[in-house]
Amino acid sequence: MSIKTVAIVGCGIGRSHIVEGYLPHPDKFKVAAICDLNEERLKTIGDEFGIERRTTSFDELLADDSIDIIDICTPPGIHKEQVIAALAAGKHVVCEKPLTGSLASADEIIAAEKTAKGTLMPIFQYRYGDGVEKAKRIIDAGLAGKFYMGSVETFWRRKPEYYSVPWRGKWATELGGVLVTHALHLHDMLFYLAGPATRVFGRVATRVNEIEVEDCASVSLQMQNGAFVSLSCTLGSQNEISRLRLHFENITFESNHEAYAPGQDPWQIIAANDEVQAKIDAVIADWQPVPLRFNTQMLRFHDYLMGTGSLPVTSADARRALELVTAIYQSSDSGADVALPIGPDSPKYADWRARTK
Repeated sequence: MSIKTVAIVGCGIGRSHIVEGYLPHPDKFKVAAICDLNEERLKTIGDEFGIERRTTSFDELLADDSIDIIDICTPPGIHKEQVIAALAAGKHVVCEKPLTGSLASADEIIAAEKTAKGTLMPIFQYRYGDGVEKAKRIIDAGLAGKFYMGSVETFWRRKPEYYSVPWRGKWATELGGVLVTHALHLHDMLFYLAGPATRVFGRVATRVNEIEVEDCASVSLQMQNGAFVSLSCTLGSQNEISRLRLHFENITFESNHEAYAPGQDPWQIIAANDEVQAKIDAVIADWQPVPLRFNTQMLRFHDYLMGTGSLPVTSADARRALELVTAIYQSSDSGADVALPIGPDSPKYADWRARTK
């Protein structure tokens, strides 16, 4: 059956999944049910989109054979249990970031997925848009050359009212701060374009809001390909910016500065010379527009489910992003450089919230 039935669990960011991800593809998805503990929100979202089935029971959805995909948009602290339960029920699973709160939990999820009937797709919607996808095609074509250096900036604004939501700003329920909830998007985009890191040095602090978790971070990376990258994050910027600037041997890429859509055009793609520019022009001559964010991620997920494309975001991608978070917290606590990959011998593997000092 080409149309996949979806149950949205959590109607906060879940609304964006409906609007951007599923409604643009009525021949591919049907949102058949919504689930939320807030019955007023259930009514509001259900009425807005004409979704008749509304429930406060996650288990009810797991037992329903008519549901193909469970889309998890709940607070991060309960992601792991819900993902594993949905996989055990034979469902395909979409899960908002962060996938979970430790590398140990991520590895539990990956192990569960290996024996599951369904597939897990974590959410990293910022990968999608014409700008980032053109850069990806150009780099994959080998035109960029050696990666020298880059900078990634997540300069957002979060005021006290944002943290009035009870689960936000707390280690137990949000699992982390700017690194986990906000900058994770841009850091995934870096890895998507430039490959993994091998060494991490970082500092984190809580300077903007009266919360438990960090809202500022400064990080230095050494990439597997030898490049150096700086990551800068704050929730205290007066104007919100998301920006990647990547310097390669033959090309410099700079994203647009849209906080919540850095993947869209225009990107600056600056060629070293006319010869390189001609090659770039040839590589993207047949370009077809890439819709933003959830639109393309869900479309490509459907292609995967139909056997006509690859899985757009994997559990390994999510683990790589969480490994970076783990390394930054470990480095900040210890004051030392941290080598990747991180395994069970790390003091932060089981729980990055554990203090190492």
